[in-house]
Amino acid sequence: MEKKKDCLKNPDIITKIIAAVLLVALVAIFHFFAWDFFNKTFTLAISGNVGGLAEYLRSFGGWAMTVSFMIDVLINVGSIFPSVFLSTANGLIFGLPVGIVISWLAETTGVVLSFFLMRFFFRNTAEKIIEKSDRMKDIDTASGKHGLEWMTFARTLPYFPSGILTAIGAVSSISVRDYIIANLIGKFPSTALEVVIGHDIVNFQEYSRRLAVFVIVVALIFYGYKKFRTLDDF
Repeated sequence: MEKKKDCLKNPDIITKIIAAVLLVALVAIFHFFAWDFFNKTFTLAISGNVGGLAEYLRSFGGWAMTVSFMIDVLINVGSIFPSVFLSTANGLIFGLPVGIVISWLAETTGVVLSFFLMRFFFRNTAEKIIEKSDRMKDIDTASGKHGLEWMTFARTLPYFPSGILTAIGAVSSISVRDYIIANLIGKFPSTALEVVIGHDIVNFQEYSRRLAVFVIVVALIFYGYKKFRTLDDF
């Protein structure tokens, strides 16, 4: 009973409860008023059926870009499913330059929103855990000082699970400003590679040479990642 009273007196807990209720309400609204649309679009976006996804997006005509952007943001907010198939479809539908920009801005928007949600709900809990370990305090402090460089590099890695980096950023001491800048910078090369490689795989006969070059680039990036120092080195 006492714990319940303490929770009610804690404005942070009350705020989180209200936020959770609002999120559930938002999901309920989507479910009842736009479920068929989001379900079909989202399912195609993560199914790997790039051709079917591209045709479906084209069916929206002038709204295709808006629909693609919105779904891409939602996928990255969830940080569970890969958005590479949608990025490939964007390249096929809108051409490489426009497809890259749409995917880059949508993915960046999604991971930033996801960061805010994760930090809001979990940062306080992480701080309590960190306080119990001097080593974790050092790492947390380092993430605040060098988070911009680390997150920027990590985001440049194509096909790396986005949710893991978002979660690490959310519970670390990296500032909101540094996180946003790091994602704007780091997401561009990784998204561009995903769009171009996906586009060239679908059109393999026409772009096989360029695809080979990009595959080599990706391999070099992953090699560089293995050599890159982690937060423990800061």
